[in-house]
Amino acid sequence: MSFVAEFDTLPSDALEGLAHAASPAKVQTALGRTRPTLEDFAALISPAAAESLELLCARSQSLTQQRFGKVIRLFAPLYLSNECINNCAYCGFSRDNPILRVTLAIEEVQREAQALLKQGFRNLLLVAGEHPKFVSGDYLAACVRALHEQWPSLSLEIGPMETAEYRPIVAAGAEGLVVYQETYDRAVYEQMHTAGPKRNFDWRLETAERAYTAGFRRLGIGALYGLADWRREAISVAAHALYLLRHCWKAQVTISLPRLRPCAGEFEPLTTMSDRELVQLVAAFRLLLPDVGLVLSTRESARLRDGLFPLGITLASAGSHTEPGGYTGAGRENIHRTERGRIVELTSGASEWSTTAGRSTNATGQFEIADERSPEEIAALIRRLGYEPVWKDWDAALSA
Repeated sequence: MSFVAEFDTLPSDALEGLAHAASPAKVQTALGRTRPTLEDFAALISPAAAESLELLCARSQSLTQQRFGKVIRLFAPLYLSNECINNCAYCGFSRDNPILRVTLAIEEVQREAQALLKQGFRNLLLVAGEHPKFVSGDYLAACVRALHEQWPSLSLEIGPMETAEYRPIVAAGAEGLVVYQETYDRAVYEQMHTAGPKRNFDWRLETAERAYTAGFRRLGIGALYGLADWRREAISVAAHALYLLRHCWKAQVTISLPRLRPCAGEFEPLTTMSDRELVQLVAAFRLLLPDVGLVLSTRESARLRDGLFPLGITLASAGSHTEPGGYTGAGRENIHRTERGRIVELTSGASEWSTTAGRSTNATGQFEIADERSPEEIAALIRRLGYEPVWKDWDAALSA
């Protein structure tokens, strides 16, 4: 049995109804449980629970410190390629967007990684659009192999693959895989994904299980908030995490909480989640899943991130770029434009060759970040909050 089968039997309508209309008494019962259920989680993200947000946050902070200590682990995303064969309405990399694209050569990946290494990072997330021609399994394994000696923790956020395709990447030194379902609402998912292999909802939903079978020791999941009702999405993410904790118990599980940001294509969010609701969701996830890592990216504003760090976040990005070559300008000489999936070479002297002020490369990013502070500034802020920024918490020698 896979999570797809369990997901299809999930009483989503009933749980969503509870999440929107839980009584104050139901909320208090959920807050009083040592081991909350999925039904309790639905109550904790309800409007009624917002009245107890201060208590909810205090419980979340205490539980996080008890399980993780006063530390926040830092990581950086390194974008390998913005090529993609999928049409996803909400993504800057979507195939039909007429954007500037590039795939970094291995030496260019190393140059980008070296710049991040100098900033202090030892935990790297390699990100790429889904395009087998440019981002093959062999290419990904080669990237990991080239970085493994200097980087104790390497994870990937890439298009779903078969278990057998993941194994060489794990053997090369990768330890984590992140895959967002984007939306767990089948109807919205179909509406958002109009072309490419990403249209297969079930295939994507089973990705974490295939990754675990291949040997990944960290599994990251999440929904992209802004596509469907956030409470229904959160319940689905919670159910997915509970399933992985039962069936992929040798792996560490993390949950990301990304909200839609402006990107190429000018897609407008279909739904909204307020800052206060995001705070409530972080705390509710912590109470339900005390040992699961909660990830906060630079999609969120500096002010909101500062407030969220002590409430339940255990993993955060800093100084991020969402375009290939963003840290050093690597790949700048090989950018090209695409129109409806077709490569259009830039003419000599075209304006696209001129680097935009403040950027290393003109390759198009996946989305706009909100917190532009440097890694050094983020680390200093974490220390001022009374926490310790952790750049490295794993070494391959531990499992040798």
